[in-house]
Amino acid sequence: MRKPNVIYILADDMGYGDVSAFNERCGFQTPCLDELCREGMSFYDAHSTSAVCTPSRYSILTGQYCWRSMLKKDVLQGYDKPIIEENTSTVAGFLQRQGYRTACIGKWHLGLNWALRNEEDKYSVDFTKPVADGPTVRGFDYFYGISASLDMPPYVYIENDRVSALPDRIESNEWERGNSYNKKMFRQGPVGKDFRHEEVLEHLLEKTMHVLELWKGEPFFVYLPLTAPHGPILPTAEFEGKSGTTEYGDFVLMCDMIVGKINEWLKAHHLEEDTILIFTSDNGGAPRANYPELAQYGHNPSYIFRGAKFDIFEGGHRIPLIVKWKNQICPGSVSKSMTSLMDLYATLADILEVTLEEGEAKDSVSAYSLWKGAKEGKRQYMILHSVNGSFSIRNDKWKLIMCPDSGGKSNPLPGDVPSHFPDRQLYSMDEDVRERKNVITAHPEIEEELLKVLVDCVAGDVSIPV
Repeated sequence: MRKPNVIYILADDMGYGDVSAFNERCGFQTPCLDELCREGMSFYDAHSTSAVCTPSRYSILTGQYCWRSMLKKDVLQGYDKPIIEENTSTVAGFLQRQGYRTACIGKWHLGLNWALRNEEDKYSVDFTKPVADGPTVRGFDYFYGISASLDMPPYVYIENDRVSALPDRIESNEWERGNSYNKKMFRQGPVGKDFRHEEVLEHLLEKTMHVLELWKGEPFFVYLPLTAPHGPILPTAEFEGKSGTTEYGDFVLMCDMIVGKINEWLKAHHLEEDTILIFTSDNGGAPRANYPELAQYGHNPSYIFRGAKFDIFEGGHRIPLIVKWKNQICPGSVSKSMTSLMDLYATLADILEVTLEEGEAKDSVSAYSLWKGAKEGKRQYMILHSVNGSFSIRNDKWKLIMCPDSGGKSNPLPGDVPSHFPDRQLYSMDEDVRERKNVITAHPEIEEELLKVLVDCVAGDVSIPV
């Protein structure tokens, strides 16, 4: 079998319910993503390892839980240092060793070593000097993108290890007065001469199409971490009002368009059979995307699930996942088995029939059997993480949460739970996927089983059993 190309499109803060094929009550239609579902496999129980973006991205690329790194909670900012250790292999590096060309185009958000004028001040960046320890020393032949989220400075494009244009101004679009949320908000910081926030998403698509044209004759891995629909929410004029809901819905449709453009390109170049096309999101939808306003249109980015981005509840980390590989994956198929975005690394090794070295991608489990139609996969357990570092652990039937609250920004907030409530939560994923009834006191044997696996994996630093 020819080594398949891989295109991995990662939306930023897109909820499970933002894909109309996943949500019968979706407030708008996502035609390109729905087409991808018809042509590939939809995963209804897929999860990011964390409810926020930096740790999720770490897990996708390394095949390891991010809490094994220096980052135990929260996310990085645009000036922060790298968290992928020098001796940690990435899926991009693995594919390089198998003869692939590899590119990352988009939001990195895993840290960079900026050249500083003053080593004591991480904001004193000398933008004329190379950017060290970025994607091109973490397995990627080519990088074009931004350091972190679109609302985090510095606002400069980086190509490989250089900024494409020096900053020529300081800009911000901060919070509005009062408590209302400014959907176009981005923090104050230096802006490159060639950088316009509202142009970033389409610019990344242009760069991606250019790389695909250059590399179409050889095996390639293109990792496309989008900057949307994360804020600032900036749909272009073409998409304003297109969703019939809010600016957020319009921005989701821009992401949908990008998927469609890439899928169309594969068809036009007769590369569908030779390419694995993956679409997913780094975590659940952001509550600041104005859920109450969207609710007026009957739309919930979290679908039926409790919570949202930041939370340990399902809405924080259950995400849409669609995989298309013509003549290898049954079109229009559905998997209801539990799977993790972290499983990309082991799955590609399985497809390429390469045995991973000891300790490489230690937490990744191949999902290839699911891709081929198996009803049950190899993964028995899955550990999940919230923004404040709270843990939970899943198996097919149960979910144990190691805190009495959301672990994030939904109710009940950390610290707001009455003292007489249990310290932990247990939910039946078969009977109560909305996580409404905590049955921790009724099933001590389930708590004991899941707790042992969690402690062994986290405190014992061992791979999760499969």
